[in-house]
Amino acid sequence: MKATMVDLKYKMGDVLKALDRNETVTILYRGKVKGILTPADKHRNTLKKISEHPFFGMSASETSRSVTEELDTLREFRYDDI
Repeated sequence: MKATMVDLKYKMGDVLKALDRNETVTILYRGKVKGILTPADKHRNTLKKISEHPFFGMSASETSRSVTEELDTLREFRYDDI
């Protein structure tokens, strides 16, 4: 289904019904594609377990540092400009 910004404003019920039918909705603004809405069920199937995330266990070798110390290390460059 294709929906314009006016459709989103005045016919959101139709857009939600299309999502219930597992259709993707292409959002158009002035005739150009601005985004695509996909049904939530399709997105849930692509989610992975947290243990499969690349950052999971990134500091497993450094057990002597606390969480606060690790966060301070990650944030130190943010505070250099102050």
